[in-house]
Amino acid sequence: MTLKQLMTEIQEGERKVTIKTNLGDMTFKLFEKDIPKTVENFITHAQNGYYDGIIFHRIIKDFMIQGGDPTGTGMGGESIWGNSFEDEFSMDYFNFYGALSMANAGPNTNGSQFFVVQAKHVDNAMLANLEAGGWPVEAVEEYAKNGGTPWLDHRHTVFGQIIEGKDILEKIASVETGAQDKPVEDVVIEKIVID
Repeated sequence: MTLKQLMTEIQEGERKVTIKTNLGDMTFKLFEKDIPKTVENFITHAQNGYYDGIIFHRIIKDFMIQGGDPTGTGMGGESIWGNSFEDEFSMDYFNFYGALSMANAGPNTNGSQFFVVQAKHVDNAMLANLEAGGWPVEAVEEYAKNGGTPWLDHRHTVFGQIIEGKDILEKIASVETGAQDKPVEDVVIEKIVID
């Protein structure tokens, strides 16, 4: 068994998007069939230009890069429906390195903010807990090999996975940050292109 998330080619029921930034492009596949509401929200926002010109307002190296808030503060943004919407969790999708995941303020509080996981290491104690906690062997192996943030599984909806542009993810994660982990110089989402 291979987790669909780890296949680089676009499968049936998946969509391809490119987040174009002032530091370069990152391409993701989105799990449209399995995580429908979250993907609909993201794609509709992208098509409407909602994300155009928004910054990555929070960057923590060896953890994640976060964007999707039109106010650039981490306090704003809303879903395409205006209200928060529910989480969509699955034992097929995980917060691996390169996962595209929803930021939230607790259960079922999804709006427009998202993050890309950039953590490259998971410690052995946590890996042992995952196996004991019923995570699929393949997921535990992926966490061990490439890293991620397994403590966010079933707390943040994973709806995509990076397939091109990991070098850009690393470049963005390495920018200088100041107060509240905000980049000193803006990292801007210029456009999100749906394939």
